[in-house]
Amino acid sequence: MFYWLLKFVLLGPFLRFYNRPEVEGVEHIPADGPCIMAGNHLSIADWIFAPLSSPRRINYLAKAEYFTTPGVKGRLKKMFFSGTGQYPIDRSGADAAEDALNAARALLDQGKLVGLYPEGTRSPDGRLYKGKTGLARLALETGVPVIPVAVIGTDKISPQGGFRWRRHRVTVKFGAPIDFSRYEGMSGNRFVERAVTDEVMYELMRLSGQEYVDVYAASLKKGVPSGSRPNPAADAARIPDTAVG
Repeated sequence: MFYWLLKFVLLGPFLRFYNRPEVEGVEHIPADGPCIMAGNHLSIADWIFAPLSSPRRINYLAKAEYFTTPGVKGRLKKMFFSGTGQYPIDRSGADAAEDALNAARALLDQGKLVGLYPEGTRSPDGRLYKGKTGLARLALETGVPVIPVAVIGTDKISPQGGFRWRRHRVTVKFGAPIDFSRYEGMSGNRFVERAVTDEVMYELMRLSGQEYVDVYAASLKKGVPSGSRPNPAADAARIPDTAVG
């Protein structure tokens, strides 16, 4: 109930007036049934504008710290994140990636839309980074379609480095569902999972207009040098990858 209250009464009207989001491709979202919503990740504002633009609730996986802060502030934070469709995931343990996938499977089994950020973290510089293959594993094991969701302009609204909220126009683009049934039974094949992931990243690159970088964003933040590649899908068949999550 709080989700819809925020969307239509408390937060949504203000954001529609203040940031004037433009929305494309809403017709690609199925009226019912499970689907993975795979988004680019520029800002903490991404998970606000994508659900605001969707006729159906999008459920995201969020780190458990958002739900466990003590005190009144912690209770308010828990109420906010729970009410906006977030589901807590402990990312500190060795099985964090598997726990996240299990939570996402459970939501999909209930016929829900599950939002994932295949980059795994926010882009440090506005470019689109290499996707992790947990999304592919989830899509192949469940057989549900993947809808790419590109959000443009949120890094101008709420840039990294402290909470700020600026007046800037946002564009949300929902791409056509991608059906990976041609890979049925091939979950666990790292080359197939990389091909699936890169196909999704290519669509996000096309929708968002971002430059693609064939390096994990988290690795770049740790000082690994990057090199850009304009078409990740073209190299999908020959890129080995063992990352899951």
